[in-house]
Amino acid sequence: MSATTPDGLPVYRLVTGKDDSAFCKRISELLAQGYQLHGSPTLTYDPQQQSVIAGQAVIWAGRKLSD
Repeated sequence: MSATTPDGLPVYRLVTGKDDSAFCKRISELLAQGYQLHGSPTLTYDPQQQSVIAGQAVIWAGRKLSD
């Protein structure tokens, strides 16, 4: 396990955004870089944006799954 994150990214990240395919892609890319899911995802409704907002914490695991 490497203690160094890619591109100096933080060890812990809380990723938030509209619950759509772009959000899922962001999480998938972080997992491929070596992050692990941390805890359960969260969802809330934003009436101003009229959309569901998702949140998922990830932590650095130090393993890159693909090159």
